[in-house]
Amino acid sequence: MPLPILYSLRNCPYAMRARIAIYKSQQPVILRDIVLSNKPQAMLEASPKGTVPVLVLPSAPTTGSAPEVIEESADIMWWALTKSDPDNLLLRADDNAIAQIRQLIATFDQEFKGKLEQYRCAKRYKEPNVIEHRHSCELHIQDLEQRLSRHQFLLADQESLADIAILPFIRQFARVERQWYLQAPYPNVRKWLNNYLQSKMFSKVMTKHPLWLDTQATVLFGQD
Repeated sequence: MPLPILYSLRNCPYAMRARIAIYKSQQPVILRDIVLSNKPQAMLEASPKGTVPVLVLPSAPTTGSAPEVIEESADIMWWALTKSDPDNLLLRADDNAIAQIRQLIATFDQEFKGKLEQYRCAKRYKEPNVIEHRHSCELHIQDLEQRLSRHQFLLADQESLADIAILPFIRQFARVERQWYLQAPYPNVRKWLNNYLQSKMFSKVMTKHPLWLDTQATVLFGQD
């Protein structure tokens, strides 16, 4: 049976969280690392939007239909974990968990990410309103700090999809003003983030592979 193909960019936070979910689900895929300045024609044919991640599912051999394409990282995460969820990242024992997971992810995708981009740009271009943009981001960081003061992960003492979905963006936040972040009043967020960044999982997910267009090599991802 052919495997799904994941087009990915190593440091893109959206591609990163898609890879984390696939790794956690133990669903094998063929990983094709790319750069956006040289996009494979096969990826553009599957997904003309031209951004990553893109997951191309194999078509059923009996139907001959076109392969299904999943173009959003959140949808790829849900696809992976509904296929297999050995760590119970969907918190199935809690009837309210799915709604809480979706809400927290949506808040960070729709609100925090835009503020984070403004903060990163202000720092990069040495604009005078860096602190103002940081404060906008901090409203969300403060929420995470409070959550992590009550339990080990964002929604409970059990890791959830919300943790791995938000992780890449908090990693970005922590790198904007590194010295400030290390002294900021968010010890629980720092501990939570460091535990991920130092984990075997993160090392596997962030392994650097040759660009697919350079080698055409088959890189299997998602199973140890």
